[in-house]
Amino acid sequence: MIVRSLKDIEGTDRDIAAEGGTWRSKRIILAREGVGFSMHETVMYAGTETSMWYANHIEAVLCVEGEGELTNDETGETHRISPGTLYLLDGHERHTMRPRTDLRFVCVFNPPVTGREEHDENGVYPLLTGGV
Repeated sequence: MIVRSLKDIEGTDRDIAAEGGTWRSKRIILAREGVGFSMHETVMYAGTETSMWYANHIEAVLCVEGEGELTNDETGETHRISPGTLYLLDGHERHTMRPRTDLRFVCVFNPPVTGREEHDENGVYPLLTGGV
């Protein structure tokens, strides 16, 4: 059994911030736990814009706080994001998030991330295997 709080993660190698200051992610469960998925709490900051493309992962994202707009960059379709809204990137869609207020999400990735991933120039996480 694993019991871990977000406070336990603060300031560790599981607490990752974007170089540009657009988001912060606390990686609660990683590939090293060996459970087949990873789970994160991610905060995206008001007034920023982040383009992403998870070419190697499926991601489910549940908004638990804040307001923003999600754009499917492939279709141009936009969605209002607010607490209780979930979006699933089941087709590896390129997408952009524009937080109106700070947004807080619970995110699940399959395959699980290792915690060492960084978005590349296309917003993609590489597919890494194994734990740290």
